[in-house]
Amino acid sequence: MKIGIHPLTADPSAAWRELSQRQKVIKITAKIPTTPAPVNKLRVVCMSDTHSLTPFIKFDVPEGDVFIHAGDFTKCGSLEEVVEFNNWIGCLPHKHKLVIAGNHELSFDPTFTHPFSTNAAGDRHKHTGTSVIDDIPTLGMSRDTLAEAIKTKNIREHLTNCIYLEDSEIIIDGIKIYGTPWQPEFCKWAFNVPRGEPCLSKWTLIPSDTDILVTHTPPVGHGDLCCSGVRAGCVELLTTVQNRVQPKYHVFGHVHEGYGISSDGKIIFINASTCDLNYLPNNLPIVFDITLPADRTKS
Repeated sequence: MKIGIHPLTADPSAAWRELSQRQKVIKITAKIPTTPAPVNKLRVVCMSDTHSLTPFIKFDVPEGDVFIHAGDFTKCGSLEEVVEFNNWIGCLPHKHKLVIAGNHELSFDPTFTHPFSTNAAGDRHKHTGTSVIDDIPTLGMSRDTLAEAIKTKNIREHLTNCIYLEDSEIIIDGIKIYGTPWQPEFCKWAFNVPRGEPCLSKWTLIPSDTDILVTHTPPVGHGDLCCSGVRAGCVELLTTVQNRVQPKYHVFGHVHEGYGISSDGKIIFINASTCDLNYLPNNLPIVFDITLPADRTKS
């Protein structure tokens, strides 16, 4: 099915007011399971937006078969932060650990440009426009820290204790999981693309037989309502998910105050942001079981 560009795509709040007239949004409350998953189901544990604050997490990460982190596992993608996250995720008991990047993983985006580093890596560090330093809180990071993070080469090689997905997929016991880090432009951070056709070009890459979709950005209308009352989700992502891909689950983060679970009656949408609006890692992981294909059992 060909997905078009919504005429109000540049204003997701207005687009949702129009779309919501024909949409269901069912809020779901789910508790962390206390019994093991059945043999015919994968247990999936979801977190996102931990922002290098895992040492301050006060809860235990539930056990499961698959652990998913939907991006923003650092403050800026510095080598020290990535190594610390890799050590933390390496201690988790899950057999399969999947990670995507978010807008804070500056060093993971080779297209990222920034005004504080202009000579080490050529065009990558040429930038015009508003500085991210001036746009949003830097979580205590200095300009030198940001510049050093961007210069880090081969950063993905330091994620040795998980599988990093970037516009790519993995099949686990017959369940296809696809991960992508892109999101509509947000203060000129990493993996930003303009709304409309540029965003849609990223969503076009998502296989139509995906069972679990992992994005950093939410779709419009689900887990994307900011404290300001503005919606930050992507209109074309919602259209793609509902009309073409139709995964069983869509996991994301990015909008901390959007934490929680909702459904349109067919797809389960999960905003798994661990940090709350105040950047405190207070939100519990979200856990679900997905049924394996009839001819498959857990490996």
